[in-house]
Amino acid sequence: MDGIVGYEIHNGVAEIIMDRPQKHNALTPQMYERINEICYKVNTDNNINAVIIYGAGEKAFSTGSDIGALNDFADFWEWRNRTDYIVPIRNMRKPTIAAVKGWALGGGFEIALACDIRVASKTAIFSAPEVTLGWVGAGGAAQHLTRLVGYGQAMRILLTGDRVPADEAFRIGMVEYLVDPGEELNHAREIAQKLANYSPIATQAVKSAVKSAMSGNIEQGFQIENELMALCFAKAEKDPKSVIYKGQG
Repeated sequence: MDGIVGYEIHNGVAEIIMDRPQKHNALTPQMYERINEICYKVNTDNNINAVIIYGAGEKAFSTGSDIGALNDFADFWEWRNRTDYIVPIRNMRKPTIAAVKGWALGGGFEIALACDIRVASKTAIFSAPEVTLGWVGAGGAAQHLTRLVGYGQAMRILLTGDRVPADEAFRIGMVEYLVDPGEELNHAREIAQKLANYSPIATQAVKSAVKSAMSGNIEQGFQIENELMALCFAKAEKDPKSVIYKGQG
């Protein structure tokens, strides 16, 4: 089916698959809606403890929004009020991992940046080409990329629109794992399963603590971490994955 987004669950790990390989997994408004729906399901399903996002086929993670699909919007005000696909990914409480191969351009690049961890095949190529088209990305590239690689590197990548190969992306801290071609999904699954086997209270608390560190000051961060630790302790006695689990009695 053209423009579908697949959704599978395996051993506590959800997999979100951008499944439009004949178009390099370019995203349509229908796919925006589907991603939004899936992210809601992930957030509300207590049996899911980690998430992987990847693209179908052999050539691309995703080349971002299908420019031709812009014609689906009546005007640019309607586009402004579209269903977003980056915010729901960013707002998932469960740890998210992008398994990237081939092209990760524009909105596809932004999806990878919105995830918590990036596993990149040596075939991966990242780019934010919006500036070459006369506009700026609207999916958080400037926000996420600057926090990952710093001001200078973010400016270089976003201002030039140049392609960043996987080995360079790994060197500057844009991706966390660099693997051989064809191994990105397997490696992402290994990491996701490891996280899924931990206490979900702990992994979600870690994610909340790190995200708060990116947006607040250090004093607020210490307070938030303390509160999250207290929450973990409060819930731990009923959590079989905790070392202080005391059962349901």
